[in-house]
Amino acid sequence: MTLPVQTRPAEGAGRRALLLAFAAVVMTLLLPLAGLVMSIFALVASIRAIKALRSVTKPVGIAVSGIILSAIALLICLSVTILQFYFSKELATYTECRRGAGTVTSQNECVDQLERTMEKRLGLQPGEIQFPFAP
Repeated sequence: MTLPVQTRPAEGAGRRALLLAFAAVVMTLLLPLAGLVMSIFALVASIRAIKALRSVTKPVGIAVSGIILSAIALLICLSVTILQFYFSKELATYTECRRGAGTVTSQNECVDQLERTMEKRLGLQPGEIQFPFAP
């Protein structure tokens, strides 16, 4: 005797998709690379939720919100990840400088050095990049 396959009710699919999208945004802010994976997962879940909700003729507004939110999280993740890889050498140098910096003045010098190396990498004039706070 075989048991029937249990399926999740379509009514909660939209809420699950939206919760996954919120989780993707949080993961994006904490760990961009993990947020990338989570936002892709939330995007797929949101698309599947729309299909499930349409099959039982329920409103799809929440699932569409999940798609929009997870797409925004995906774009933010991609841009932050690309910037981290592009400036990886500069950020590694900054990290080493901060480890050896024992005073506030030397920490500020590390930030200044990071700003200057990023300006060189981007081809900007000295003084165009100024961080409002230390990274």
